Amino acid sequence: MKVPVYNIGGQVVKDIEVSDSVFGVPFNEAVVHQAMVRQRADARQGTSDTKGRGEVAGSGKKLYAQKHTGEARVGDKRSPTRVHGGVAFGPHPRDYSKDMPKKMRQLALRCLISSKVSEGGLKVIENFPFNAPKTQQVVDVLDALKLNKTALIVTAATEVNVVKSARNIPGIKTLPASILNVVDLLTHDALVMTEDAVRKAEQIWGKELSQEENSAAL
Repeated sequence: MKVPVYNIGGQVVKDIEVSDSVFGVPFNEAVVHQAMVRQRADARQGTSDTKGRGEVAGSGKKLYAQKHTGEARVGDKRSPTRVHGGVAFGPHPRDYSKDMPKKMRQLALRCLISSKVSEGGLKVIENFPFNAPKTQQVVDVLDALKLNKTALIVTAATEVNVVKSARNIPGIKTLPASILNVVDLLTHDALVMTEDAVRKAEQIWGKELSQEENSAAL
């Protein structure tokens, strides 16, 4: 598969061949959804905690007699039905993380990258020759590429000038190719990759799956 490469002025300077195993994979909604749920779950801290009736301070003695008072029966002051009592069925620290086979995680990324290509959302750029951080430089590049919505800018490695130039633009996020992930691909309309980032992505996820591996992942 060939994709065009743009310069920072938005002009096509050449076409490059990209791997079909990364940029030409059929979309698998079930695998992508599972990967998204897993990433969202892994991001949860799970540190919420409440005190039950056995943990709050206070006497365990019954407040008054069960019968012959004319009042409803009542337990001790730590009962969840009383002010300052324990919390019934409250949250406690837990691990929300989910397991997912590595091949399925890789397949989800391939599916999303490929969907950007098929939908015209992928823009490959030669590089970002920024000598100093300046927000207007990134704005000009995005305008030249006719991207007026959210965009994910991916470089081969962290480029400080690009990160600092883009961080104040709403809807724009920068990432090195090695930490490209499902949630960021789903939440950004366009994917802008440098040519080096494309090669890095092919190096990381470009291994061709065998028929047996594909069946297992699906």
